[in-house]
Amino acid sequence: MTLSRRGVLGLAGAVGTAGVTVTAGSAVAAPGRVRTGFERLAADGYRALAGQRIGVVTNPTGLTADARHLVDVLRGDERVDLVAVFGPEHGFRGTAQAGGSEGSARDPATGLPVYDTYGKSGQALADVFTAAGIDTVVFDIQDVGARFYTYIWTLYDCMRAAALADKAVVVLDRPNPIGGLRASGPVLRRPYASGVGREPIALAHGMTVAELALLFQGEFPTGRSLALSTVPMSGWHRGSFFGETGLPWVPPSPNMPTPDTALVYPGTCLFEGTNLSEGRGTTTPFEVLGAEGVDRRWAQAANALGLPGVWFREAWFTPVSSKHAGKVCGGVRLLVHDRAAFDPVRAGIGLLVTARRTWSGFAWRPDHWIDRLTGSDRVRTMVDAGAGVEEIAGDWAAGLARFAAVREGYLLYR
Repeated sequence: MTLSRRGVLGLAGAVGTAGVTVTAGSAVAAPGRVRTGFERLAADGYRALAGQRIGVVTNPTGLTADARHLVDVLRGDERVDLVAVFGPEHGFRGTAQAGGSEGSARDPATGLPVYDTYGKSGQALADVFTAAGIDTVVFDIQDVGARFYTYIWTLYDCMRAAALADKAVVVLDRPNPIGGLRASGPVLRRPYASGVGREPIALAHGMTVAELALLFQGEFPTGRSLALSTVPMSGWHRGSFFGETGLPWVPPSPNMPTPDTALVYPGTCLFEGTNLSEGRGTTTPFEVLGAEGVDRRWAQAANALGLPGVWFREAWFTPVSSKHAGKVCGGVRLLVHDRAAFDPVRAGIGLLVTARRTWSGFAWRPDHWIDRLTGSDRVRTMVDAGAGVEEIAGDWAAGLARFAAVREGYLLYR
């Protein structure tokens, strides 16, 4: 059943059932620093968690405003019965590279068991929750706003597994670091669902994790009931970028070092589906792209597109790991000069189009990973056919409009 906007804003079902008193206007922007869902939970005396055995899904981004980790804070508070931690991709401590995790272990700081949940879903993940002896799963991870960033699908999998195991879920909200005024890019088509996109949402969804949780429950039901609660932020509004929140930035994954990385990521991560480096193994991953043999013509062609909010500069770099490691690569660096006007997905499409036109060595990954990233084969086949940015964007416009209309009913902030 889809929640109405009134039901979402009132939060009667989303937060009130968990014991947190939140009025309809409390999630609207307020002056001063953003206060995360965790801060608001703590300020309420953790009433939403009272009498429950708690397991937390988190990573290094689960910080308080004074840079303490919420696991350490919760473990040291007698009002909370924290019994387990669950690690996503990259692990609880964030040391593993893309597609990896840290395994299960015991946290030396708190003595808590840490369960490796990466790659687990459905009944297998439900069994982990059961074995951990928890009543409630608390989710607190910083997202970056792109469909193929896996933490939102960790949330999705946890929700479905919790329903199977008869556990509750509490989602503590954090900002979308690239803003939330609009969604952009193609909407995933179900035959292309994978671990980097399980359901039909836009590539840059323009939502927070709490909003996505409500959308997941409302639009993609499992047929099993789930006690879902969300704790919204205060002081965040949809036009805010991360630097305006007053919150500390911790890299959500090893190749997401700054908010500037997150800003370009929904477009430049598409180069994972090509034979060009997406900048992994450099100090500016996803902000530089290239390969051996690429020259200044690529940057010139990209600038000629006149894409708003961004300039493309000729760049040279030598990755120390990943694709083209140890080789001097020519390519481009993105310089975003107007964040509000910049559309990272269109920029990424423009770079794919111009890379193919200006470099004879351009190739897609043989497994057509680009189709998983974009959500269908349309971008790949249209680029190969010589289509331009506007033609490709026009192809996804109808699906994006439908998603935007559905998305509107789940937005918690203005």
